Amino acid sequence: MFLGGNFGDISKSISRIKQDIKKAFSSIKGEMDEHLESINANTSEIHSNYEYVSELESRIDKLNERIEDLEMHQDHNPRQKSQFRVRTLTRREQEVFLALYTLEQDQKPITYSRIGQFLGINEYIIQDHITSLITKGVPIHKNFFEKTVYLRLNPEFRELQAKKNIARVNEMVSKKISSI
Repeated sequence: MFLGGNFGDISKSISRIKQDIKKAFSSIKGEMDEHLESINANTSEIHSNYEYVSELESRIDKLNERIEDLEMHQDHNPRQKSQFRVRTLTRREQEVFLALYTLEQDQKPITYSRIGQFLGINEYIIQDHITSLITKGVPIHKNFFEKTVYLRLNPEFRELQAKKNIARVNEMVSKKISSI
């Protein structure tokens, strides 16, 4: 009888353990189902975002094509191409501009130090004035080679300057630079 009583207790214990395991698995299954639903919702959102980004990329591509068309049209329109707008230059900026303009005639590379030597001014001050000239609309091209900056004026601008003085350089400054 002693054995039979133990067997019944063991059987009840096993039955309780099975129920506890079923509850635990049921709980885990419920949590997994919730995670699955969350993953599916996120997947749908990601898919929607992907479609939206794809549509934006398509629109950006179309805008880029339009910009390229406009740029090509502008390159073929000589009236637009030669319009330079230069804000009023200070006396020193006019001197630096004319030094650059004059030194280009030698067809030797022009550097900040070369302009500085020409005008008798420190090359760091020349750098500031070149930056100011560019900011004011003078199209100066900078090329870098072996840590040296080489400068030149836009050829079309140079030609227009010779014809129309679009930088509005003062005659007195012109005479001063031409006498150097």
